[in-house]
Amino acid sequence: MKIAVCVKQVPDSWAEKKMGSDGRLDRASADAVLNDLDEYAVEEALKLVEAHSPTNEAGEGSGHSITIISMGPERASEAVRKALSMGADDAIVITDEGLAGSDALATSLVLAAAIKKGAYDVVICGTESTDARMSVVPAMLAERLGYAQLTFAGSVMLEGSAISIARQTEFGVEQMSAPFPVVISVVEKINEPRYPSFKGIMAAKKKVIATKSLADFGISAQSAWSVVKDSAIRPPRGACVKVTDEGDGGNQLVTFLRERRLV
Repeated sequence: MKIAVCVKQVPDSWAEKKMGSDGRLDRASADAVLNDLDEYAVEEALKLVEAHSPTNEAGEGSGHSITIISMGPERASEAVRKALSMGADDAIVITDEGLAGSDALATSLVLAAAIKKGAYDVVICGTESTDARMSVVPAMLAERLGYAQLTFAGSVMLEGSAISIARQTEFGVEQMSAPFPVVISVVEKINEPRYPSFKGIMAAKKKVIATKSLADFGISAQSAWSVVKDSAIRPPRGACVKVTDEGDGGNQLVTFLRERRLV
């Protein structure tokens, strides 16, 4: 079983972010990390391999493999290295000047090309990236590849050459399954990502990260379908109104809201 895990390097969620003059997020001004929600995808891939490896926990000699695939600038290899230190086998980083400012459509096109070339049985993604919060790339990948789509998985089980999931929805849980090849996105409650061990960190330094460009997949630069026309710095918080509750706090709150025509 060949597994590909799609990950993204994103600005640290706690970092102060700003827009550049070109209407794009100034990524160089903030610390970059592995997307938090992608760590659950990496962990789930590791759990699948460990649960079906007859030899040992690492899955050596089991015939299973986990490849990390990421699209981004050269520094994206830093985030990929963390995924390798968790236990993935190798990685592919697609970096090209023509990819700057790419949206979800362009991203899914490039990732799909890399996945197709690798002929992976299972593709696992996080539900979304913390910088864009679109949650559309897994579905786009499935459509471009012609793979079955199993999204928002709260649990994943391997059954021969098929995958079964418990899909989390706003109405409850749906049991779904599909044969290989399949694209899965996992929710953050599915597992608890492991911390890379010292042994894993040292081993990751020797693992191969293949750097690819658009030319390697026969793809030309893609213009983003969506662009930011204008942006402004969030205004400072205005003066607050302190309400001292002496038994009429509720009435004071209603009066405050009525004065601003909010109720």
